[in-house]
Amino acid sequence: MQISAIQYFTLFVTTYSLVGLLTPVMRKVAISKQILDTPTSAHKSHVQAVPYLGGVAILIGVVLVSYSALIFNGLTRNNFWLATSVLAPAVAMGLVGLWDDIKNLPPLPRLIGQSIAGLVVAALLIISKNVANPTGSTYIDVIITAIWVVGICNSINFFDNLDGGAAGTGAISAIFLTYLALSNGQSFIAALSVVVTGGTLGFLIWNKTPARIYMGDAGALFLGVLLATLTIRLNPDTQTLFASFAIPILLLAIPILDTCVAVFSRLRRGISPLQGGKDHLSHRLIRLGISRKLTAISLWILSIIFGLFAVIISLVSEQYEVNFVLLSILFWLLLFIGFFRTADD
Repeated sequence: MQISAIQYFTLFVTTYSLVGLLTPVMRKVAISKQILDTPTSAHKSHVQAVPYLGGVAILIGVVLVSYSALIFNGLTRNNFWLATSVLAPAVAMGLVGLWDDIKNLPPLPRLIGQSIAGLVVAALLIISKNVANPTGSTYIDVIITAIWVVGICNSINFFDNLDGGAAGTGAISAIFLTYLALSNGQSFIAALSVVVTGGTLGFLIWNKTPARIYMGDAGALFLGVLLATLTIRLNPDTQTLFASFAIPILLLAIPILDTCVAVFSRLRRGISPLQGGKDHLSHRLIRLGISRKLTAISLWILSIIFGLFAVIISLVSEQYEVNFVLLSILFWLLLFIGFFRTADD
C-alpha cells in the first residue's frame, strides 16, 4: 500500500480537525447527561466537575478517518482486514471504558475486559503473522502480546491523571512511531500512527490546562490498545533482537514509568495497586512546586527523549545499538529511583 506525503498530511489534518470539532460536541453531551468526573475522591486533583466523553470524539475521529481513507484509496479485503485487526479490539476496549465512565465500574470488570482485548489482539496478530519479532513459539508470542496490550492499556489509563498528559504523550509516541514505520517501509503502520497523532492533538486543544473535557476511560483504553498494537506490529530497522524489543518499550517509556512508580509505591505502603492515589509522576512533580502546565510539558519532554533514543537505536550500527539501549535503560532506572524517592502523597 503506497501512500504519498500529501496523503499522510491529509490524514493528519482531517483527523485533527474532525476530533477538534467533535470534542466540544461530546462535551455538551456529557454535561447534558451528567457524565462528569466529580472530585469526590481523595485522589482527585481537580476542584470542579469536568465532563468525560472526550475519548468518544477520539474514537469516532480515528475510526471514521481510517475507514474513509481505505474506501477512497480502493478498499481491498486485505486492507480492510489489516485495519479491522487493529481498530476492532481498540473500539471494543473503548466501549468498555465508556461503560466505566457512565457507570463507574469496579476494577475487576475493567481488568477482565482488558485481558479479553489483549487475548483477541494477540490471536489476531499471531494468526495473521503480524507480530514484528516473533519468538518462534506461538504460545509465548500470544502470552507476550496479551501481557503487552493489557499492560499498556493500564499504563495509558493510569497516566491519564493530568490535563494534557496522556493526550500529549500519546501524540509524541505516535509521531516517533510514524517516523520509525516510514523508515522501514511500513506504510500501513505509519498511516494509522498519523491518524492517532491527529486525533490526540485535536483533542489536546480542549484537554490542555485548564482542561475543559477529559478523555475518560473510553479514550485511555482505546488509545492504549491502539498504541500497544501498533508498536508490537512495528518492525524497526535494528541489528539485534534485543534492540528490536526495546524500541516499543522506549516509545511508551513514560506511561510505563508512571505505572511502575505508582504500583510499587502502593505495594510498599500495603495498599491495592488498582486503588487510585496521588502518587503518579504528575502528582509528585506538582508537589515539588512545578505548575500543572509545566508538569505536562516536562513529561512530554521526557517522552521526546525516549522517542529520540528509539530513533537513534534504529540508525546506529550493532555495536552502538546495544550501548544506546543500555544507556536508555540506565536513564529510565535513574528516573524511577528519583520519582520513587519523592513523597507518595
